[in-house]
Amino acid sequence: MSQSVSLADYRAALTTPGSGRPLAASLLARLPIAMIGLSALLFVQRETGSFAVAGLVSAGSLVGVSVGAIVQGRLIDRLGPTRPLLVVVALFALAMAALTFAIEAHAATPVLVLLGSGIGITEPMVGSASRALWGRLVTDETAKNAAFSYEAISMEVFFILGPGIAGLLVTAPWPGTGMVAGGLCMITGATMFALSPAVRAWGPAPAAHRPLLGALASPGMRTLALAALGFGIVIGFVEVAAPAAATEAGQPAIGGVLLSVWSVSSVGFGIAFSLRPWPRAMSRRLPVLLAAFGLLVALLAWPSTLWGLAVAMLVAGAVITPQSATHSAAIELVAPEGTAVEAFGWVLTAVTLGLAFGQSVSGYLVERFGPPASFLAASAAALAVAAVVWTLRGTVRSPVRESVLV
Repeated sequence: MSQSVSLADYRAALTTPGSGRPLAASLLARLPIAMIGLSALLFVQRETGSFAVAGLVSAGSLVGVSVGAIVQGRLIDRLGPTRPLLVVVALFALAMAALTFAIEAHAATPVLVLLGSGIGITEPMVGSASRALWGRLVTDETAKNAAFSYEAISMEVFFILGPGIAGLLVTAPWPGTGMVAGGLCMITGATMFALSPAVRAWGPAPAAHRPLLGALASPGMRTLALAALGFGIVIGFVEVAAPAAATEAGQPAIGGVLLSVWSVSSVGFGIAFSLRPWPRAMSRRLPVLLAAFGLLVALLAWPSTLWGLAVAMLVAGAVITPQSATHSAAIELVAPEGTAVEAFGWVLTAVTLGLAFGQSVSGYLVERFGPPASFLAASAAALAVAAVVWTLRGTVRSPVRESVLV
Protein backbone atom coordinates (compact mmCIF):
# COMPACT_ATOMS: atom_id res chain seq x y z
CA MET A 1 0.00 0.00 0.00
CA SER A 2 1.98 3.01 -1.23
CA GLN A 3 -0.69 5.77 -1.13
CA SER A 4 1.39 7.71 -3.67
CA VAL A 5 -0.47 10.57 -5.34
CA SER A 6 0.09 13.05 -8.14
CA LEU A 7 -0.71 16.72 -8.53
CA ALA A 8 -3.66 15.66 -10.70
CA ASP A 9 -4.98 13.68 -7.73
CA TYR A 10 -4.88 16.84 -5.61
CA ARG A 11 -6.88 18.68 -8.27
CA ALA A 12 -9.38 15.85 -8.52
CA ALA A 13 -9.92 15.73 -4.77
CA LEU A 14 -10.24 19.47 -4.22
CA THR A 15 -12.70 19.87 -7.12
CA THR A 16 -14.93 16.97 -6.12
CA PRO A 17 -18.62 17.93 -6.52
CA GLY A 18 -20.05 19.07 -3.21
CA SER A 19 -16.66 19.77 -1.62
CA GLY A 20 -16.48 23.51 -2.30
CA ARG A 21 -18.53 24.86 0.61
CA PRO A 22 -17.22 22.55 3.33
CA LEU A 23 -13.69 23.04 2.00
CA ALA A 24 -13.90 26.83 2.34
CA ALA A 25 -15.68 26.60 5.69
CA SER A 26 -13.13 24.18 7.15
CA LEU A 27 -10.31 26.50 6.11
CA LEU A 28 -11.94 29.34 8.03
CA ALA A 29 -12.64 27.14 11.06
CA ARG A 30 -9.14 25.63 11.21
CA LEU A 31 -7.14 28.80 10.51
CA PRO A 32 -7.10 29.93 14.17
CA ILE A 33 -6.41 26.45 15.58
CA ALA A 34 -2.86 27.41 16.59
CA MET A 35 -3.84 31.00 17.30
CA ILE A 36 -6.50 30.85 20.02
CA GLY A 37 -4.41 29.06 22.66
CA LEU A 38 -1.39 31.33 22.18
CA SER A 39 -3.60 34.45 22.09
CA ALA A 40 -5.24 33.38 25.34
CA LEU A 41 -1.84 32.74 26.91
CA LEU A 42 -0.58 36.19 25.89
CA PHE A 43 -3.83 37.83 27.01
CA VAL A 44 -3.66 36.20 30.44
CA GLN A 45 0.01 37.14 30.83
CA ARG A 46 -0.71 40.77 29.93
CA GLU A 47 -3.55 41.02 32.44
CA THR A 48 -2.00 39.05 35.31
CA GLY A 49 1.67 39.73 34.71
CA SER A 50 2.39 36.04 35.27
CA PHE A 51 3.64 33.52 32.74
CA ALA A 52 3.01 30.80 35.35
CA VAL A 53 -0.73 31.55 35.42
CA ALA A 54 -0.80 31.88 31.65
CA GLY A 55 0.92 28.51 31.29
CA LEU A 56 -1.62 26.83 33.56
CA VAL A 57 -4.49 28.22 31.49
CA SER A 58 -2.79 27.01 28.31
CA ALA A 59 -2.27 23.55 29.82
CA GLY A 60 -5.92 23.43 30.83
CA SER A 61 -6.90 24.19 27.26
CA LEU A 62 -4.70 21.36 25.95
CA VAL A 63 -6.26 18.89 28.38
CA GLY A 64 -9.70 20.06 27.28
CA VAL A 65 -8.86 19.54 23.61
CA SER A 66 -7.64 16.00 24.29
CA VAL A 67 -10.96 15.14 25.96
CA GLY A 68 -13.18 17.05 23.54
CA ALA A 69 -11.62 15.47 20.45
CA ILE A 70 -12.70 11.99 21.53
CA VAL A 71 -16.15 12.89 22.86
CA GLN A 72 -17.04 15.01 19.85
CA GLY A 73 -15.63 12.39 17.47
CA ARG A 74 -17.83 9.64 18.88
CA LEU A 75 -20.92 11.87 18.78
CA ILE A 76 -20.25 12.88 15.18
CA ASP A 77 -19.75 9.26 14.13
CA ARG A 78 -23.04 8.27 15.73
CA LEU A 79 -25.25 11.29 15.02
CA GLY A 80 -23.67 12.86 11.96
CA PRO A 81 -21.74 16.14 12.25
CA THR A 82 -24.38 18.86 11.93
CA ARG A 83 -26.17 18.64 15.29
CA PRO A 84 -23.09 17.97 17.45
CA LEU A 85 -21.09 20.74 15.80
CA LEU A 86 -23.85 23.33 16.14
CA VAL A 87 -24.27 22.49 19.84
CA VAL A 88 -20.53 22.61 20.42
CA VAL A 89 -20.24 25.93 18.58
CA ALA A 90 -22.81 27.46 20.92
CA LEU A 91 -21.00 26.10 23.99
CA PHE A 92 -17.65 27.29 22.61
CA ALA A 93 -19.03 30.82 22.13
CA LEU A 94 -20.23 30.85 25.75
CA ALA A 95 -16.87 29.51 27.00
CA MET A 96 -14.95 32.14 25.00
CA ALA A 97 -17.13 34.94 26.38
CA ALA A 98 -16.81 33.62 29.93
CA LEU A 99 -13.01 33.35 29.75
CA THR A 100 -12.71 36.81 28.21
CA PHE A 101 -14.73 38.42 31.00
CA ALA A 102 -12.89 36.39 33.65
CA ILE A 103 -9.49 37.52 32.37
CA GLU A 104 -10.65 41.13 32.30
CA ALA A 105 -11.99 40.77 35.85
CA HIS A 106 -8.69 39.22 37.07
CA ALA A 107 -10.52 36.14 38.30
CA ALA A 108 -8.76 33.58 40.49
CA THR A 109 -6.32 31.22 38.77
CA PRO A 110 -8.46 28.07 39.27
CA VAL A 111 -11.38 29.83 37.55
CA LEU A 112 -9.21 30.81 34.59
CA VAL A 113 -7.82 27.27 34.29
CA LEU A 114 -11.33 25.78 34.44
CA LEU A 115 -12.61 28.14 31.75
CA GLY A 116 -9.51 27.43 29.65
CA SER A 117 -10.34 23.74 29.85
CA GLY A 118 -13.89 24.56 28.79
CA ILE A 119 -12.62 26.27 25.65
CA GLY A 120 -10.55 23.21 24.81
CA ILE A 121 -13.40 20.74 25.37
CA THR A 122 -15.85 22.76 23.27
CA GLU A 123 -13.44 23.70 20.48
CA PRO A 124 -15.31 22.51 17.36
CA MET A 125 -13.51 19.48 15.90
CA VAL A 126 -13.97 20.57 12.31
CA GLY A 127 -10.59 19.11 11.40
CA SER A 128 -11.69 15.60 12.37
CA ALA A 129 -15.03 15.93 10.60
CA SER A 130 -13.41 17.44 7.51
CA ARG A 131 -10.91 14.60 7.26
CA ALA A 132 -13.71 12.02 7.55
CA LEU A 133 -15.86 13.87 5.01
CA TRP A 134 -13.25 13.33 2.29
CA GLY A 135 -13.68 9.59 2.79
CA ARG A 136 -17.36 10.04 1.93
CA LEU A 137 -17.05 12.49 -0.96
CA VAL A 138 -14.09 10.97 -2.82
CA THR A 139 -14.31 7.42 -4.16
CA ASP A 140 -11.00 7.15 -6.03
CA GLU A 141 -8.37 5.85 -3.59
CA THR A 142 -5.46 7.93 -4.90
CA ALA A 143 -7.56 11.11 -4.89
CA LYS A 144 -8.71 10.26 -1.37
CA ASN A 145 -5.09 9.94 -0.24
CA ALA A 146 -4.38 13.29 -1.87
CA ALA A 147 -7.23 14.79 0.17
CA PHE A 148 -5.76 13.37 3.38
CA SER A 149 -2.35 14.80 2.47
CA TYR A 150 -3.99 18.15 1.80
CA GLU A 151 -5.52 18.08 5.29
CA ALA A 152 -2.11 17.46 6.89
CA ILE A 153 -0.34 20.09 4.77
CA SER A 154 -3.01 22.74 5.34
CA MET A 155 -2.89 22.13 9.10
CA GLU A 156 0.85 22.67 9.06
CA VAL A 157 0.32 25.97 7.20
CA PHE A 158 -2.12 27.05 9.90
CA PHE A 159 0.44 26.20 12.56
CA ILE A 160 2.84 28.52 10.75
CA LEU A 161 0.36 31.39 10.36
CA GLY A 162 -1.45 31.11 13.70
CA PRO A 163 1.37 32.11 16.09
CA GLY A 164 2.39 34.99 13.83
CA ILE A 165 -1.14 36.37 13.72
CA ALA A 166 -1.49 35.94 17.49
CA GLY A 167 1.77 37.80 18.09
CA LEU A 168 0.63 40.62 15.83
CA LEU A 169 -2.82 41.03 17.39
CA VAL A 170 -1.56 41.01 20.97
CA THR A 171 -0.03 44.41 20.19
CA ALA A 172 -3.50 45.83 19.45
CA PRO A 173 -4.90 48.40 21.90
CA TRP A 174 -6.81 45.60 23.63
CA PRO A 175 -4.68 42.45 24.21
CA GLY A 176 -7.71 40.17 23.98
CA THR A 177 -8.21 41.03 20.30
CA GLY A 178 -6.40 37.94 19.02
CA MET A 179 -8.33 35.50 21.21
CA VAL A 180 -11.71 36.98 20.30
CA ALA A 181 -10.88 37.30 16.60
CA GLY A 182 -9.71 33.70 16.47
CA GLY A 183 -12.82 32.54 18.30
CA LEU A 184 -15.14 34.39 15.93
CA CYS A 185 -13.29 32.95 12.94
CA MET A 186 -13.65 29.41 14.31
CA ILE A 187 -17.32 29.90 15.22
CA THR A 188 -18.18 31.24 11.77
CA GLY A 189 -16.27 28.55 9.91
CA ALA A 190 -17.61 25.69 12.03
CA THR A 191 -21.20 26.91 11.61
CA MET A 192 -20.79 27.21 7.83
CA PHE A 193 -19.23 23.74 7.71
CA ALA A 194 -22.01 22.15 9.78
CA LEU A 195 -24.72 23.67 7.58
CA SER A 196 -23.14 22.92 4.19
CA PRO A 197 -25.19 20.49 2.05
CA ALA A 198 -22.55 17.75 1.91
CA VAL A 199 -22.20 17.76 5.70
CA ARG A 200 -25.95 17.83 6.34
CA ALA A 201 -26.33 14.82 4.05
CA TRP A 202 -24.02 12.85 6.37
CA GLY A 203 -26.46 11.00 8.57
CA PRO A 204 -26.02 8.82 11.67
CA ALA A 205 -24.09 5.58 11.34
CA PRO A 206 -26.18 2.38 11.40
CA ALA A 207 -26.32 0.80 14.85
CA ALA A 208 -24.63 -2.35 13.52
CA HIS A 209 -21.56 -0.30 12.65
CA ARG A 210 -20.91 1.02 16.17
CA PRO A 211 -18.05 -0.80 17.94
CA LEU A 212 -18.55 -1.34 21.64
CA LEU A 213 -15.08 -0.01 22.44
CA GLY A 214 -15.13 2.67 19.78
CA ALA A 215 -12.13 3.26 17.56
CA LEU A 216 -9.72 1.71 20.08
CA ALA A 217 -11.39 -1.68 19.57
CA SER A 218 -8.88 -2.12 16.76
CA PRO A 219 -5.31 -3.14 17.79
CA GLY A 220 -4.03 -1.27 14.76
CA MET A 221 -5.74 1.90 15.99
CA ARG A 222 -3.96 1.55 19.33
CA THR A 223 -0.64 1.18 17.51
CA LEU A 224 -1.40 4.28 15.45
CA ALA A 225 -2.22 6.24 18.63
CA LEU A 226 1.13 5.16 20.10
CA ALA A 227 2.97 6.42 17.02
CA ALA A 228 1.08 9.74 17.28
CA LEU A 229 2.00 9.96 20.97
CA GLY A 230 5.71 9.58 20.13
CA PHE A 231 5.36 12.23 17.42
CA GLY A 232 3.80 14.66 19.91
CA ILE A 233 6.45 13.97 22.56
CA VAL A 234 9.28 14.93 20.18
CA ILE A 235 7.57 18.14 19.10
CA GLY A 236 6.87 19.03 22.73
CA PHE A 237 10.56 18.68 23.60
CA VAL A 238 11.66 20.87 20.71
CA GLU A 239 8.98 23.54 21.23
CA VAL A 240 10.57 24.29 24.61
CA ALA A 241 14.23 23.62 23.82
CA ALA A 242 14.46 25.71 20.62
CA PRO A 243 13.21 28.98 22.19
CA ALA A 244 15.40 28.20 25.22
CA ALA A 245 18.44 27.93 22.93
CA ALA A 246 17.57 31.31 21.40
CA THR A 247 17.20 32.87 24.87
CA GLU A 248 20.50 31.34 25.97
CA ALA A 249 22.13 32.95 22.93
CA GLY A 250 20.74 36.34 23.92
CA GLN A 251 18.15 36.49 21.13
CA PRO A 252 14.83 35.33 22.62
CA ALA A 253 12.80 36.79 19.75
CA ILE A 254 14.40 34.23 17.40
CA GLY A 255 12.74 31.30 19.23
CA GLY A 256 9.48 31.60 17.31
CA VAL A 257 11.36 32.01 14.05
CA LEU A 258 13.18 28.72 14.64
CA LEU A 259 9.89 26.87 15.08
CA SER A 260 8.55 28.50 11.92
CA VAL A 261 11.63 27.34 10.01
CA TRP A 262 10.96 23.68 10.62
CA SER A 263 7.27 24.14 9.80
CA VAL A 264 8.18 25.68 6.44
CA SER A 265 10.38 22.74 5.45
CA SER A 266 7.65 20.41 6.70
CA VAL A 267 5.11 21.81 4.25
CA GLY A 268 7.49 21.71 1.29
CA PHE A 269 8.71 18.18 1.90
CA GLY A 270 5.19 17.00 2.78
CA ILE A 271 4.01 17.70 -0.76
CA ALA A 272 7.02 15.92 -2.26
CA PHE A 273 6.62 12.95 0.08
CA SER A 274 2.97 12.47 -0.88
CA LEU A 275 4.02 11.99 -4.51
CA ARG A 276 6.24 9.04 -3.59
CA PRO A 277 5.79 7.91 0.04
CA TRP A 278 8.25 5.51 1.64
CA PRO A 279 8.25 2.88 3.04
CA ARG A 280 5.46 1.62 0.85
CA ALA A 281 3.82 -0.54 3.52
CA MET A 282 1.90 1.49 6.12
CA SER A 283 2.90 -0.95 8.87
CA ARG A 284 6.55 -0.06 8.32
CA ARG A 285 6.04 3.60 7.46
CA LEU A 286 4.74 4.52 10.93
CA PRO A 287 7.81 3.36 12.91
CA VAL A 288 10.36 4.27 10.22
CA LEU A 289 9.19 7.90 9.94
CA LEU A 290 9.14 8.28 13.73
CA ALA A 291 12.64 6.81 14.02
CA ALA A 292 13.88 9.10 11.23
CA PHE A 293 12.37 12.06 13.10
CA GLY A 294 14.25 11.05 16.24
CA LEU A 295 17.57 10.72 14.43
CA LEU A 296 17.18 14.09 12.72
CA VAL A 297 16.18 15.83 15.97
CA ALA A 298 19.40 14.53 17.53
CA LEU A 299 21.24 16.78 15.06
CA LEU A 300 19.79 19.81 16.86
CA ALA A 301 22.11 19.15 19.80
CA TRP A 302 25.22 19.66 17.69
CA PRO A 303 25.21 23.30 16.37
CA SER A 304 26.82 25.95 18.53
CA THR A 305 25.18 28.91 16.77
CA LEU A 306 21.57 29.86 16.06
CA TRP A 307 22.29 29.77 12.33
CA GLY A 308 23.45 26.19 12.65
CA LEU A 309 20.41 25.31 14.75
CA ALA A 310 18.13 26.87 12.12
CA VAL A 311 19.68 24.71 9.40
CA ALA A 312 19.35 21.60 11.55
CA MET A 313 15.70 22.42 12.26
CA LEU A 314 15.09 22.91 8.56
CA VAL A 315 16.33 19.37 8.00
CA ALA A 316 14.50 17.82 10.97
CA GLY A 317 11.22 19.52 10.08
CA ALA A 318 11.07 17.74 6.75
CA VAL A 319 9.43 14.66 8.30
CA ILE A 320 6.69 16.43 10.29
CA THR A 321 4.00 16.65 7.61
CA PRO A 322 4.78 13.18 6.18
CA GLN A 323 4.02 11.77 9.64
CA SER A 324 0.79 13.76 9.99
CA ALA A 325 -0.34 12.63 6.54
CA THR A 326 0.59 9.02 7.36
CA HIS A 327 -1.44 9.13 10.59
CA SER A 328 -4.42 10.45 8.66
CA ALA A 329 -4.14 7.85 5.89
CA ALA A 330 -3.62 5.00 8.37
CA ILE A 331 -7.03 5.67 9.91
CA GLU A 332 -8.66 4.38 6.73
CA LEU A 333 -6.80 1.12 7.22
CA VAL A 334 -7.03 0.47 10.97
CA ALA A 335 -10.17 2.19 12.30
CA PRO A 336 -13.30 0.06 12.76
CA GLU A 337 -16.12 0.91 10.40
CA GLY A 338 -18.16 3.92 11.47
CA THR A 339 -15.49 5.39 13.77
CA ALA A 340 -13.45 7.61 11.42
CA VAL A 341 -14.06 10.88 13.29
CA GLU A 342 -13.47 9.37 16.73
CA ALA A 343 -10.32 7.67 15.40
CA PHE A 344 -8.93 11.00 14.26
CA GLY A 345 -9.88 12.37 17.67
CA TRP A 346 -7.73 9.71 19.32
CA VAL A 347 -4.81 10.70 17.07
CA LEU A 348 -5.25 14.36 18.09
CA THR A 349 -5.49 13.36 21.73
CA ALA A 350 -2.35 11.23 21.53
CA VAL A 351 -0.41 14.08 19.92
CA THR A 352 -1.74 16.57 22.49
CA LEU A 353 -0.79 14.37 25.44
CA GLY A 354 2.62 13.83 23.87
CA LEU A 355 3.07 17.59 23.53
CA ALA A 356 2.18 18.12 27.19
CA PHE A 357 4.59 15.41 28.35
CA GLY A 358 7.42 16.55 26.09
CA GLN A 359 7.07 20.20 27.09
CA SER A 360 7.04 19.43 30.81
CA VAL A 361 10.11 17.15 30.72
CA SER A 362 11.92 19.43 28.30
CA GLY A 363 11.51 22.41 30.62
CA TYR A 364 13.19 20.48 33.43
CA LEU A 365 16.06 19.28 31.23
CA VAL A 366 16.66 22.74 29.77
CA GLU A 367 16.94 24.31 33.21
CA ARG A 368 19.20 21.58 34.61
CA PHE A 369 21.36 20.61 31.63
CA GLY A 370 20.66 23.01 28.74
CA PRO A 371 18.84 22.72 25.38
CA PRO A 372 21.19 20.08 23.83
CA ALA A 373 20.19 17.59 26.54
CA SER A 374 16.55 18.16 25.71
CA PHE A 375 17.13 17.57 22.00
CA LEU A 376 18.94 14.31 22.75
CA ALA A 377 16.17 13.21 25.12
CA ALA A 378 13.63 13.90 22.37
CA SER A 379 15.63 11.72 20.01
CA ALA A 380 15.85 8.90 22.54
CA ALA A 381 12.10 9.07 23.20
CA ALA A 382 11.31 8.90 19.49
CA LEU A 383 13.57 5.91 18.93
CA ALA A 384 12.13 4.09 21.94
CA VAL A 385 8.52 4.59 20.85
CA ALA A 386 9.42 3.74 17.24
CA ALA A 387 10.92 0.45 18.43
CA VAL A 388 7.67 -0.46 20.19
CA VAL A 389 5.60 0.53 17.15
CA TRP A 390 7.88 -1.65 15.00
CA THR A 391 7.20 -4.68 17.21
CA LEU A 392 3.46 -3.98 16.85
CA ARG A 393 3.55 -3.39 13.10
CA GLY A 394 1.62 -6.59 12.44
CA THR A 395 -1.48 -4.98 13.96
CA VAL A 396 -1.55 -2.24 11.33
CA ARG A 397 -4.15 -3.84 9.07
CA SER A 398 -7.89 -3.73 8.54
CA PRO A 399 -9.73 -4.83 11.69
CA VAL A 400 -12.02 -7.85 11.66
CA ARG A 401 -15.38 -6.11 11.65
CA GLU A 402 -17.36 -8.99 13.12
CA SER A 403 -15.30 -9.07 16.33
CA VAL A 404 -15.93 -5.45 17.29
CA LEU A 405 -19.56 -4.87 16.45
CA VAL A 406 -22.15 -4.34 19.11
